Amino acid sequence: MGAGHHHQLYLPGDSLVHRLPPQCKLLAVFAFAIVVVATPRERFWAFALYAVLLGLVAAVARVPPAYVLRRMVIETPFVLFAFLIPIVGMGERIAVLGVSLSVPGLWAAWNILAKATLGVVASILLAATTEPRVILIGAQRLRLPSLLVQIAMFMLRYMDVIVEEMRRMRVARESRGFEARNLRQVPVIARSAGALFIRSYERGERVHLAMLSRGYSGQMPIIQDFSASARQWGIALALPAVALAVLGLSW
Repeated sequence: MGAGHHHQLYLPGDSLVHRLPPQCKLLAVFAFAIVVVATPRERFWAFALYAVLLGLVAAVARVPPAYVLRRMVIETPFVLFAFLIPIVGMGERIAVLGVSLSVPGLWAAWNILAKATLGVVASILLAATTEPRVILIGAQRLRLPSLLVQIAMFMLRYMDVIVEEMRRMRVARESRGFEARNLRQVPVIARSAGALFIRSYERGERVHLAMLSRGYSGQMPIIQDFSASARQWGIALALPAVALAVLGLSW
């Protein structure tokens, strides 16, 4: 099924990474994340090499560093949590710039921050080189539950439709002089939310009936071929393979 537009996380291009089948990239990112998580937190040099590997992937995919950095803002909650751990942690303590910090907490903060950052960057590169609908098709080819994949596809396809419906309802309220200034306006917002739910539910029923009338039998047709060759699998799995070799050296 078509998406109709590019997602804001997707960076259109024609690089080697862009051309890889989605199932190859999904499995590569998943395997890379497992290797990163399994790496002992004391192996600083291993995490540095993982970062270099992701930098090489970004260079091959022609994804600018600034593009990745801007989207790493999603990691902010992990960063804040990591900075709090040494402060509230127990055990042996050490003074850093006049602040008493927990040594086990510092190790835990480093562990979370390093592994989360590498995972986030790998996910950003995946999203930047693969359209969301194509990622879902790749998940389907990896034999993920078909029903879950279809639900995600419809959510992706109709999310913008529902957001646009919300915008029109907001414009209609404001054109009639409505302003949400205090709690007295909550009933109006609640009725709008209820109306939006009913409209979305009815739209879903209409779409389902239209699908049945066109021969839908539980599987969505895939028009574009995303089969992967042995060479493409080898290129995609080179990232986790090298990371696994680094992990082997770190033990």
